[in-house]
Amino acid sequence: MGRIAPRSGEAGKAEHEVLAPLVFQALANAGLSAREVDTAIFTAPTPATRQLGFSTFMAARLGLACRGQIGEVDALGLTGGLAFDQAVSDVALGRADVALALGVAYSTNADFATIMDHSVRAVGDVEFQSSIGLTPISWYAFDMARYCHETGVDRQTVAHVAVKSRLASVHNPLALHREPVTVEDVLRQRPIVEPLGRLEVPGIADGAICLVLAARPRGPAARVLGRGFFHEGYHQIGGRPHDITSFPAVRRAADTALAEAGIVLADVDVCELYAPCTITEVLASEAIGLFPRGRGAIAAREGETTPQGRSPINTSGGCLARGHPPSLTGLYGVLELYEQLAGKAGGRQVADARVGLHACELGNYNAALVHVLEAA
Repeated sequence: MGRIAPRSGEAGKAEHEVLAPLVFQALANAGLSAREVDTAIFTAPTPATRQLGFSTFMAARLGLACRGQIGEVDALGLTGGLAFDQAVSDVALGRADVALALGVAYSTNADFATIMDHSVRAVGDVEFQSSIGLTPISWYAFDMARYCHETGVDRQTVAHVAVKSRLASVHNPLALHREPVTVEDVLRQRPIVEPLGRLEVPGIADGAICLVLAARPRGPAARVLGRGFFHEGYHQIGGRPHDITSFPAVRRAADTALAEAGIVLADVDVCELYAPCTITEVLASEAIGLFPRGRGAIAAREGETTPQGRSPINTSGGCLARGHPPSLTGLYGVLELYEQLAGKAGGRQVADARVGLHACELGNYNAALVHVLEAA
C-alpha cells in the first residue's frame, strides 16, 4: 500500500513487477508453490494500466497452470470481495485445492481527467446524475448531511471515526497514514465535498495484495464460515426515491452470512467494513445492527469501536488511514481479519478474537457482500 506508481516520464516498476514478488511471498508463507495453484482470481486493473489481458499475462509470468480458473473480476467497490468470493467458491466446490485472490492497482499515476470521467460515469445514470457532475464522494456527503439532520448528531461527533482510524493505523505497518490526528485536525481541514473535509475522505493510493486459500492449510489459517450477498435494485445512488442512509443491503447480506455460519452478531469479535468516508462506517455499523440508529458515531467518540472497545471496527485503519485503492479494499479487509484471528495484529490486536465479519459495497451500499471468518 502506498504511492508506488511511476509518474509520467519517471522510471519505475510496472504492475506485474510489484505483484509477482508478493505472490511468491504469500505462497511461501503458506508453505505452497506456484505449481500447486489451481485457481487465480485477479481484480481487474485500473484504467491507467497499459497491460490488458492482465490475468493471463500474470499467470504466465508466475508460472501458473490452473485446472480451476484464471480470470479478472470487476464490480466497483465489491471487486476485491468478489475476487475473494470466487476463490473461496472454487475451493469449496472442489475445483481447486489452492486458489489465489489477488490484484494490483495503480491510481496515483492516472491523470485526473481520466479519474473524474470514470468516477462520474460510475456514480449513476449517465444521462441523469453524471450530467451534473456527481462524484462518488458526493453521495457520501449527501449521506452525512441527511444523517446529521435526521439524528441530531453533529459533524464533530462523526469526526471521531477519523481519529479512531488513525489510532489503529499507527500499529499497522501496511498503512499509508500512520500519524495520529485530533478532532480539531479533522474539522479544520479544507472541504472536499461539504460537509466532508480532507481527513474524512480517502486519499488516492496504489496497492498490491495476494491472499492464499487452501482446502488443507499448512499453517495458521482463518476458516470461512458464512457468506451473504444482497443487491437492492438501485444503481449506486439510484434514480428513484429511497432512504440513502439505511443501507438495507448490508443488513440482509450480514443476516444471511451469520445464518449460514450458525452464529449471531453478538458472537462477532471484530468487523472490517468497506467505508470510504467517516459517515459510511457509521451507517454500515448501524445497518448491520452493531448500534441503534444515531448511535454509531457516538460509539466511536466513546471508544467502543477501537481494538480495545466492545465492538472493534476497521482495526486496520480502514480506507481513511490504511489506504483505499477501491478495487483492492475488499482484499485488504479480509487480510486484516486473518491477522486478527491468527493473533498477528500486534499493537492493534483485539484480545481473544475468534470470529470476524467483513463487508464490502458496490456503491453507497446498494449492494453488499459479507463474509464471516473464524480462527482455524
